[in-house]
Amino acid sequence: QVQLVESGGGLVQTGGSLRLSCAASGRTFNIYTMAWFRQAPGKEREFVAASPSWSGSMPVYADSVEDRFTISRDNAKNTVYLQMNSLKPEDTAVYYCAARLSGGYYYRASEYAYWGQGTQVTVSS
Repeated sequence: QVQLVESGGGLVQTGGSLRLSCAASGRTFNIYTMAWFRQAPGKEREFVAASPSWSGSMPVYADSVEDRFTISRDNAKNTVYLQMNSLKPEDTAVYYCAARLSGGYYYRASEYAYWGQGTQVTVSS
Protein backbone atom coordinates (compact mmCIF):
# COMPACT_ATOMS: atom_id res chain seq x y z
CA GLN A 1 0.00 0.00 0.00
CA VAL A 2 1.27 3.47 -0.96
CA GLN A 3 -0.03 6.85 0.15
CA LEU A 4 0.79 10.09 -1.68
CA VAL A 5 0.26 13.63 -0.37
CA GLU A 6 0.81 16.71 -2.54
CA SER A 7 1.59 20.21 -1.32
CA GLY A 8 2.89 23.52 -2.65
CA GLY A 9 0.03 24.69 -4.82
CA GLY A 10 -1.29 28.21 -4.70
CA LEU A 11 -2.05 31.40 -6.59
CA VAL A 12 0.64 32.94 -8.77
CA GLN A 13 0.76 35.55 -11.52
CA THR A 14 1.69 34.80 -15.10
CA GLY A 15 5.43 34.24 -15.36
CA GLY A 16 5.77 33.20 -11.74
CA SER A 17 7.01 29.94 -10.23
CA LEU A 18 5.80 27.26 -7.86
CA ARG A 19 7.37 24.08 -6.52
CA LEU A 20 5.05 21.18 -5.84
CA SER A 21 5.98 18.34 -3.52
CA CYS A 22 4.60 14.83 -3.23
CA ALA A 23 5.48 12.81 -0.16
CA ALA A 24 5.07 9.05 -0.36
CA SER A 25 4.55 6.69 2.54
CA GLY A 26 3.84 3.01 2.97
CA ARG A 27 5.58 0.46 0.75
CA THR A 28 7.76 3.09 -0.89
CA PHE A 29 10.67 0.78 -1.71
CA ASN A 30 8.56 -0.74 -4.48
CA ILE A 31 7.88 2.58 -6.20
CA TYR A 32 9.56 3.02 -9.57
CA THR A 33 7.77 5.43 -11.90
CA MET A 34 6.41 8.61 -10.34
CA ALA A 35 4.51 11.21 -12.30
CA TRP A 36 2.52 14.41 -12.24
CA PHE A 37 -0.85 14.87 -13.91
CA ARG A 38 -3.19 17.84 -13.95
CA GLN A 39 -6.90 18.35 -14.45
CA ALA A 40 -8.69 21.59 -15.27
CA PRO A 41 -12.45 22.03 -14.76
CA GLY A 42 -14.40 20.28 -17.50
CA LYS A 43 -11.32 18.59 -18.92
CA GLU A 44 -9.82 15.14 -18.62
CA ARG A 45 -6.77 14.45 -16.50
CA GLU A 46 -3.65 15.01 -18.59
CA PHE A 47 -0.05 13.90 -18.31
CA VAL A 48 2.49 16.52 -17.20
CA ALA A 49 5.77 14.81 -16.33
CA ALA A 50 7.20 11.48 -15.22
CA SER A 51 10.29 10.15 -13.49
CA PRO A 52 10.63 6.59 -14.80
CA SER A 53 13.22 5.20 -12.37
CA TRP A 54 14.68 5.47 -8.89
CA SER A 55 17.73 7.28 -10.28
CA GLY A 56 15.61 10.18 -11.51
CA SER A 57 17.34 10.09 -14.87
CA MET A 58 15.67 10.52 -18.25
CA PRO A 59 12.49 12.31 -17.16
CA VAL A 60 9.79 12.91 -19.73
CA TYR A 61 7.50 15.92 -20.13
CA ALA A 62 4.36 16.89 -21.96
CA ASP A 63 5.06 19.21 -24.88
CA SER A 64 3.05 21.95 -23.19
CA VAL A 65 5.39 22.14 -20.19
CA GLU A 66 8.78 21.04 -21.53
CA ASP A 67 11.51 23.63 -20.86
CA ARG A 68 9.36 25.20 -18.15
CA PHE A 69 8.74 22.38 -15.66
CA THR A 70 11.24 20.05 -14.02
CA ILE A 71 10.46 16.81 -12.22
CA SER A 72 12.92 15.49 -9.65
CA ARG A 73 12.93 13.01 -6.80
CA ASP A 74 14.63 12.55 -3.47
CA ASN A 75 14.44 8.88 -2.59
CA ALA A 76 15.84 9.45 0.91
CA LYS A 77 12.81 11.64 1.62
CA ASN A 78 10.42 9.53 -0.46
CA THR A 79 9.43 12.71 -2.23
CA VAL A 80 8.98 13.80 -5.83
CA TYR A 81 8.96 17.45 -6.86
CA LEU A 82 7.65 19.49 -9.75
CA GLN A 83 9.39 22.82 -10.25
CA MET A 84 7.14 25.01 -12.38
CA ASN A 85 8.58 28.15 -13.96
CA SER A 86 7.21 30.69 -16.42
CA LEU A 87 3.68 29.76 -15.46
CA LYS A 88 0.82 30.57 -17.80
CA PRO A 89 -2.93 30.87 -17.17
CA GLU A 90 -3.43 27.62 -19.12
CA ASP A 91 -1.40 25.85 -16.44
CA THR A 92 -4.27 26.43 -14.00
CA ALA A 93 -5.48 23.05 -12.77
CA VAL A 94 -5.48 20.62 -9.89
CA TYR A 95 -2.13 18.85 -9.96
CA TYR A 96 -1.95 15.22 -8.91
CA CYS A 97 1.00 13.03 -7.99
CA ALA A 98 0.88 9.42 -9.17
CA ALA A 99 3.00 6.31 -8.74
CA ARG A 100 3.48 2.87 -10.25
CA LEU A 101 5.17 -0.18 -8.76
CA SER A 102 7.10 -0.78 -11.98
CA GLY A 103 9.53 1.33 -13.96
CA GLY A 104 9.21 2.78 -17.41
CA TYR A 105 7.33 5.44 -19.30
CA TYR A 106 3.58 5.71 -18.79
CA TYR A 107 1.40 8.57 -20.02
CA ARG A 108 -2.15 7.52 -19.23
CA ALA A 109 -3.83 8.12 -15.89
CA SER A 110 -5.29 4.61 -16.02
CA GLU A 111 -1.77 3.18 -15.90
CA TYR A 112 -1.14 4.53 -12.39
CA ALA A 113 -2.55 2.80 -9.35
CA TYR A 114 -1.60 5.28 -6.62
CA TRP A 115 -2.70 8.91 -6.46
CA GLY A 116 -2.48 11.88 -4.16
CA GLN A 117 -5.40 14.13 -3.25
CA GLY A 118 -4.33 16.91 -5.60
CA THR A 119 -3.18 20.48 -5.04
CA GLN A 120 -4.67 23.52 -6.75
CA VAL A 121 -2.49 25.71 -8.95
CA THR A 122 -4.04 28.95 -10.18
CA VAL A 123 -2.20 31.28 -12.55
CA SER A 124 -3.75 34.70 -12.97
CA SER A 125 -3.54 36.74 -16.16
